[in-house]
Amino acid sequence: MNAEAKVTEAAATMTGGAALVNGLIDHGIGTLFALPGVQIDPLFAALYDRSDEIRVVTSRHEQGAAYMAFGAARSTGKASAYAVVPGPGWLNASGALATAYGCNAPVVCLAGQIPSRSLGRGIGELHEVPDQLALARGLTKWAARADHPADAPRLLATAFCEARSGRPRPVHLEMATDVMAQEVPVGAAPVLTPWTPPVDPKAIERAVALASKAERPMILVGGGAQSASVEVTRLAERLHAPAVALRSGRGVVDESSWLAQGWLAGHALWADADLVIAIGTRLDFPFRHWGKDDRLAVIRIDVDPTEVARQFVPDVAIVADAAAAVSAILAELPAGLPRASRESKLRALKARSEADLDAQMGPQMAILRDLRAALPDDGFFVDELTQIGYASWSWFPTYGPRQYISSGYQGTLGYGFPTALGVKAANPDRAVLSISGDGGIMFAIQELASAVKYGLNTINIVFADNKFGNVQRIQRERYGGRVLGSDLHNPRFAELARDFGAIGVKCDDVARLGDLVAAHRDADRPVLIEVPVGDFPTPWSAIRRPPVRGQ
Repeated sequence: MNAEAKVTEAAATMTGGAALVNGLIDHGIGTLFALPGVQIDPLFAALYDRSDEIRVVTSRHEQGAAYMAFGAARSTGKASAYAVVPGPGWLNASGALATAYGCNAPVVCLAGQIPSRSLGRGIGELHEVPDQLALARGLTKWAARADHPADAPRLLATAFCEARSGRPRPVHLEMATDVMAQEVPVGAAPVLTPWTPPVDPKAIERAVALASKAERPMILVGGGAQSASVEVTRLAERLHAPAVALRSGRGVVDESSWLAQGWLAGHALWADADLVIAIGTRLDFPFRHWGKDDRLAVIRIDVDPTEVARQFVPDVAIVADAAAAVSAILAELPAGLPRASRESKLRALKARSEADLDAQMGPQMAILRDLRAALPDDGFFVDELTQIGYASWSWFPTYGPRQYISSGYQGTLGYGFPTALGVKAANPDRAVLSISGDGGIMFAIQELASAVKYGLNTINIVFADNKFGNVQRIQRERYGGRVLGSDLHNPRFAELARDFGAIGVKCDDVARLGDLVAAHRDADRPVLIEVPVGDFPTPWSAIRRPPVRGQ
């Protein structure tokens, strides 16, 4: 870790809470998502004193604060932060922390702690849980406790550096409430420069050799390629290699291009490819479901050295930042590679795949087309664990990096709405559309109060079928119709939204949904559109495709 010079040299007397706030500001945090409570009162007092430099967005549940931070980090690629009380408060936010871990989001959790004199004694202090720090270490990349205010600058600098170094992931820093209140001289700490592994020239040489002779290369991109959109697009153009993504890699290559192919097309391309260049992706779905044989060469680019050979040993492993690695490959690729254009074939494949999706899940596709047309090209789409959300994994054209937000493999039901609020807080001048089912929205419906209070004017669609649709389908199809616990009793969502002070609209004709979204894009308040729906065709046949090669 390298250090950049910091402005203040001399120590100044301040509380531990003030030391944390100073560190947040030094690291560019302009918004802190939080829920106040007694163990972090000194932090809030310090935030009040610096309110002209850092905004506090409070949630109505700790999971809301953490998901907002997740949304801000996912949509920008920059570190974001939230603060909660210890014990049950921290645990309430832990689902979002796990989601940030699974999605490689640089989220910084600031947690309070019980009084330092009581740590580890089990005497029943308010919000005491056994070894919160150990729990945090299981859900984050790095976790520590600041035992003195003077430790805060150094530990917070380390936290931000760890969150952004190599594979980005969440981190945790806690401080006991009495330490937060203690007032002592506190010095400054340097802002640390995140570290990434250097590019190995020999690995680049082997990758270039494979890429130069491949006749039917394809590219698979994941969340780790989101900061390499320009470079990956140039590589796809040079190699005439279609780029395929599911969820986290959406938008790395502009999906209006014939080079960007959907998941069904990717399945077809995998069967005939002679080279796959996997960039910032776990490669889990293709490897486990589509199969692999010796005729398929694989180049894996990932910043995490433990990831490149987790599933299998690739022909070439490049442990490096995606943009740096792809730039190095582009620099060494011979000019004028003898490549016949694949444009006409790939355009036809793209059209055929979309037609196949229409045949498999026509109702979802019609809704998604209307939503895509209503959302600006640079708008954000936040999915959910709902039938329309699952369908969007296979088809929702995304025209730029970080514009499609998902919970990745964690599949965290209820994450979508509060995450969308964080996306909007970090991108106030861009449209944000979130979709939820009537099951998922109820996990965080109370955050409508926060959305109204802070002017987080997202458009939120609730598809209401009065059940956990996917759960009930499985109960009917796999367990002989033994339906239990999956039927739902719902409020009147549009009326409830109006009670919160938001705009609430009920859409009884799904064909009007796109027009309603377009009409409310510039609303001065958050919007919730309730859409009663029935059963949808299964989306899973479009996602879990059968093997096409190997075992």
